[in-house]
Amino acid sequence: MADKRDMADKHDGDWWRGAVIYQIYPRSFRDSNGDGIGDLPGITSKLDYIAALGVDAIWISPFFTSPMKDMGYDVSDYRDVDPSFGTLADFDALTTRAHALGLKVMIDLVLSHTSDQHPWFAQSRKSRDNAKSDWYVWADPQADGTPPNNWLSIFGGSAWAWDSRRRQYYLHNFLVEQPDLNFHNPDVRAELLDVVKFWLERGVDGFRLDTVNFYFHDQLLRSNPPSLLREAPDVPASNPYVFQNHIYDKTRPENLEFLRSFRALLDRYPGRTSVGEVGASERGLEVMGEYTAGGDKLHMCYAFDLLNDAFSASYIRKRLEVYEQVVVDGWGCWAFSNHDVMRAVSRWRFEDVAERAAPLLLALQMSLRGSICIYEGEELALPEAEIAFEDLQDPYGRAFWPDFKGRDGCRTPMPWDASAGAGFTAGKPWLPIPEIHRQRSAARQEAAPDSPLNRARALLAWRKTLPELKDGAMRFLESDDPVLAFTRSRDGASVLCVFNLGREAQSFDASAFAGASPLAAPGFAATLQGAKVELPALSAFFARV
Repeated sequence: MADKRDMADKHDGDWWRGAVIYQIYPRSFRDSNGDGIGDLPGITSKLDYIAALGVDAIWISPFFTSPMKDMGYDVSDYRDVDPSFGTLADFDALTTRAHALGLKVMIDLVLSHTSDQHPWFAQSRKSRDNAKSDWYVWADPQADGTPPNNWLSIFGGSAWAWDSRRRQYYLHNFLVEQPDLNFHNPDVRAELLDVVKFWLERGVDGFRLDTVNFYFHDQLLRSNPPSLLREAPDVPASNPYVFQNHIYDKTRPENLEFLRSFRALLDRYPGRTSVGEVGASERGLEVMGEYTAGGDKLHMCYAFDLLNDAFSASYIRKRLEVYEQVVVDGWGCWAFSNHDVMRAVSRWRFEDVAERAAPLLLALQMSLRGSICIYEGEELALPEAEIAFEDLQDPYGRAFWPDFKGRDGCRTPMPWDASAGAGFTAGKPWLPIPEIHRQRSAARQEAAPDSPLNRARALLAWRKTLPELKDGAMRFLESDDPVLAFTRSRDGASVLCVFNLGREAQSFDASAFAGASPLAAPGFAATLQGAKVELPALSAFFARV
C-alpha cells in the first residue's frame, strides 16, 4: 500500500493546494483506555468519522514525550510518543489506517523550543563548555544583574530566566519550562532536520510547524523598540507583550535560509507538505508571503488575521485584499478556530444561532483562496466552554485570569454522544464537558439530516465538484456590510460567491452577471430574482458566471 501511495503522490504533489485539513487535539479527541485523556488509539477509532466528513488530511497536535507543562508543546523527546498518548506502534497503526481511508497525516512539530526536561537542555545547563552548552540561548546578566534585554515572554514577564548553575540567563519566549533552542548553532539545525527525517521515514505526509517565525533571535541581543499597537490578533489585550515591536526576538531574516533547508529535505519525499504558524502581530500576512514565496520554503502558512474577535464583511475583505497583494506566488491556509483561540461561533457572537451560523462560516471558509483547517468540533457548531478557575489546566489562562481565561474553553473533549463521558471517556475527562456540547453530540447530529454535521458533510462534498473553489483566482466585488461577494476563477470558468454575514435579509446587485446560473449549495435558500440575489439572514449564494 505504501508503494501505491508514493506513486499517487508523484502524480498529485500539489494535493495540499486547496486541501481541507482537520485538526485533532489528541488530549480531547477520544480516550481509548479510560484515563480521561485522549490518545492515538482513540483517534484511530474515529478515523472513519473524519473520512466521512470529506476532508483531505488530518493534523495532529503534539503527541511527543513531554512533562505536559504546555500540553505537549514542551517536548522532551522528539522521536517518541508520550505514554499518555500511546506508543510509536500506535502511531504507525493510526497512519496505516488513515492512508487506507485516503487521509493524509500531518503532525505538529515544535522546533523553536523544547521542554526544560529534554536531555539536551539538562546537558546544556551543566556548564558553559560542554558539548551542548551552545544548543540554547544563554546570555550574561547586565552589570546590575538584570536580564540581558527587554524581551518579553508571551506567557507573561521577562523572556529570560536565571540559571544558578551556569550563572546566566536563558531565553524562553513561552513558559520558563520551554527554553529556546539556538538556531544559530549549525549542530542544532542539523539535529532538528534529522528529527524531520525521522517522521518522514515513518510515513507522515506533512508538518504543521509551531511558532515558525520564532526560530532565530538577534545575536546582538538588542532590545525591542516600543510598538504603536496596544492590541493584536494573537495576543490577549491584557498582555504587555504587544507593547513591543518584536523585531529582534523573532521573524529574523536568517529564518528564510533554514526554511529552504527544511523544504529541500521535504522535497526528497514526493507529496509531502508543510504549513507554518506565523505569530507576528504587526505583519502576519506579509510574513506569510515571505515564507511561502518562490516554491523553496514552506508550502503554506497561516496568520491570526481571521482568528481574532474582528468579524464583518468589510474586515474580512480588507484582510484578504492584503493577502492577495502580499501572497502572490505563495499559499495561505485559513482557519477560523484552533486550539489557541475561542471557538468561532462564540468569538464572533453567534452562540444563539450557532447551528445556522456554523454552516455559513464553513461555506465562507471553503470559498477562500487557500487551503483550510477545520478544528475538531467546528462541524458540530460547538460553542466555547466556560471553565472554572479551579478546573483550568492552561498556564496561559492562569497567568492572565480573569481578563483572559486561557485556551481550555476550546480544548474540552469531543462530544461523541450524550452520555456522562460524552463517548469520549469511560473515566473522568481531563476537562469538564459542557451540557450544551452533549446536546450537540456527533451521535445526535448523525440522526438529524439538517444538523450542522450533515450540512458540513454535504458542503465539503459539494466543494469537490467545483475546482474553482479549490485553487481558483479571487476577485472581490463591490458590496456593503454585512454582504461579502467575490468570484473564484480557473481555466476560463468562474463561480460567484455571495455571503450574508448578518442577521437580517439582504440583497446583492448581480446585474453585472447577466445569465448567471445558480448553483445549489446544500442547505442555503438564497435565490437569484432578476438582477438581484436575495439572501436570507446568515446565508450564501453561489452561481456559475
